[in-house]
Amino acid sequence: MSDDFILDTDDIERRMGGAMSSLKTEFASLRTGRASASMLEPIMVEAYGQRTPINQVGTINVPESRMLTINVWDKSLVNAVEKVIRESGLGINPQLNGTIIMLPIPELNEERRRELTRVAAQYAENARISIRNVRRDGMDQIKKAKIDGLSEDDQKFWEEEVQDLTDTNIGYVDLALDTKQKEIMQV
Repeated sequence: MSDDFILDTDDIERRMGGAMSSLKTEFASLRTGRASASMLEPIMVEAYGQRTPINQVGTINVPESRMLTINVWDKSLVNAVEKVIRESGLGINPQLNGTIIMLPIPELNEERRRELTRVAAQYAENARISIRNVRRDGMDQIKKAKIDGLSEDDQKFWEEEVQDLTDTNIGYVDLALDTKQKEIMQV
């Protein structure tokens, strides 16, 4: 019956890729001393009764390498946007100028750089955990198929496939972390 068992490795690969894509988004939010609109992506503002991404309540611009501006479209949201940025943990002190919020990016000191590398390492560990959870799901599917009559050779084949995907994706996480930590520590 289970001789025709085929594990959906595309689904496993897609789910592991989702962990990588989430990691890249989190890494983009870590500032490296340079202004980047992507560092505001994870920030959500309470607007119109729901949590809304900051880029959906105003236009984000990078007028110079160490300055971000947000032109908030709705005047009533300016204070909410300012407050959420101040509380975001990015270490940025917003300055109001009408409906425009200016965000000067301070120079990173050594201590803050080390702290950001630890945050990056935590993001990477969360991605590794997600990948290992996908691996566990794949292995569980193989075990169920084994109970249903999957041969031992086929079981070993599929387990190796899942392990190879896991090792490859964890390698990508490690490489991305190494790159991000070097970028953060670069003065």
